[in-house]
Amino acid sequence: MADNMKGLKRTHYCGEVTEAGKTVTVGGFVDTVRDKGGIIFIVLRDRTGVVQLTFDETSDKTVFEKASSCHSEYVVMAKGTVRERESINEKIATGRVEIFVEDLRILAKAQTPPFEIVDNTNTNEELRLKYRYLDLRRKTLQDNIITRSKIAKSARDYFYENGFIEIETPMMIKSTPEGARDYLVPSRVHPGKFYALPQSPQIYKQLLMIAGFDRYVQLARCFRDEDLRADRQPEFTQIDLEMSFVDVEDILQMGEGFVKRIFKDVLDIDIPTPLPRLTYTDAMNRYGSDKPDTRFGMEIQDISELVKNCGFGVFTSAIEAGGSVRAIVAKNAAAVLTRKEIDKLTEYVKGIGAKGLAYVRWVEDAPSCSFAKFMADGELENILKTLGAEKGDVVLIVADKNSVTLPTLGALRLKVGKQLDLIPEGKFNFLWITEFPFFEYDEESGEWLAMHHPFTMPMDECLQYLDSAPEKVFAKAYDLVLNGTELSSGSIRITDYELQQKMFKALGLTDEEIEAKFGFLVDAYKYGAAPHGGMGIGLDRLAMIMCGADSLRDVTAFPKVQNASELMSSCPSPVDKESLDILGISVNAKEE
Repeated sequence: MADNMKGLKRTHYCGEVTEAGKTVTVGGFVDTVRDKGGIIFIVLRDRTGVVQLTFDETSDKTVFEKASSCHSEYVVMAKGTVRERESINEKIATGRVEIFVEDLRILAKAQTPPFEIVDNTNTNEELRLKYRYLDLRRKTLQDNIITRSKIAKSARDYFYENGFIEIETPMMIKSTPEGARDYLVPSRVHPGKFYALPQSPQIYKQLLMIAGFDRYVQLARCFRDEDLRADRQPEFTQIDLEMSFVDVEDILQMGEGFVKRIFKDVLDIDIPTPLPRLTYTDAMNRYGSDKPDTRFGMEIQDISELVKNCGFGVFTSAIEAGGSVRAIVAKNAAAVLTRKEIDKLTEYVKGIGAKGLAYVRWVEDAPSCSFAKFMADGELENILKTLGAEKGDVVLIVADKNSVTLPTLGALRLKVGKQLDLIPEGKFNFLWITEFPFFEYDEESGEWLAMHHPFTMPMDECLQYLDSAPEKVFAKAYDLVLNGTELSSGSIRITDYELQQKMFKALGLTDEEIEAKFGFLVDAYKYGAAPHGGMGIGLDRLAMIMCGADSLRDVTAFPKVQNASELMSSCPSPVDKESLDILGISVNAKEE
């Protein structure tokens, strides 16, 4: 039978016990037990760290026997005197002291865990997620979750100090198009009708600006039914904000202040501001991505002018079709990027849409070139000189339409950067991406589609092109990028009723669709709306990068896996027929 806590009250956390001479009471999980015969050492663990409990032949006999019966993960409380250790452990904060225990209570015994609870675990993630409550006892994960909590606190402090009001918006809302599938919630009271879980609080925060709250913030839970990856979960938290009577510059400055505050509060790192900025067009041309990792170079270079009249049909035909020929230079990479490795890279780019990969690999005095036989005298030398390529370098070239060339080289740049170990650890490179295109051309349908939600304001000088030249329309939209991850997205919103109607029409929405999906917001505009804009900052992604974690699962207490299931509780799960009948739902189950 387990002991009780009567007469004991915790006075210190394990990681706080650093001063000899005090009498303390601690509680936690048994990490390890070392029984040396006449002396027993127990390492006790809680969320703050570990401390050593010591028992010897002078200990009370009952206390000593209890200590000898302890095993890993037992829950105990111990009272004793802090004294200096004979063998010092400088690797831990409490490594100079130990607690000589006078009273030991075993509050809960534990079975042998299905895996060892250690930081550098080799246990497969599936098993650890099944027993997530045990996995969360590991120091790394506890530190990550605590860091996430600190980020949330610092965020609230910052926005409160800047005059924001925290307002909760509904979790069950009207289903509206946001770019991903909604999670739907059936209504018992309204048979055949559904709520949606919010993909973001977008419409509600705009309504709060119309209501006159001026500055809104919320740590908002959001839901998207989409395929998962390392930096995506079906449910996530967004630090969501909206401001009235502002322009783009005001919001970017508020975002920069937030970044500076969070990193100072949580990691004691000074982020220099103002943060660098690139337009979407410049980012795509230089990095092949609208969320570039700027911690390393290897920028994309356009060599179309150099090769437009060469004898290599792959290059010339791409240019004649309105595309381009572009390259990246991997410096001092020839030893790593062998012919065999370049063949692998060729297969990689074919897998993401390119027709192939041309290359120059400069090992010997004369460079080896996959298209050399098509080059006239001096043409290859001119290309290498223009690119700044030297002996020991590898040049990788893609020729196609820009919608293929740029993202292909962007992905290739990242892949080669990782392969060459060019991306430094512990560095935080922020970047604003501004002036996004308003529309993107869909080659399958031959139509221009919206890149943003329908409330995004076009840039003033672009309004004249809404009907005539969609490719010339750019948005008052901006993203905050950190180390190649999109951290935040936002825009100035349309507040003019007539312009909003025009935008709906430009997006191909009928009057019936506008009324059905956005009628309540459109009506609100008729009563006057202050100019406003905002952004949503991904708390999970921010925590992942600040913790140096590889996946959002490492900063989420109870995450979903790739098929959106949670292994610990086995959800989603079937629901009994009675519950479905009440909702008027019948299930046509597909085989797994």
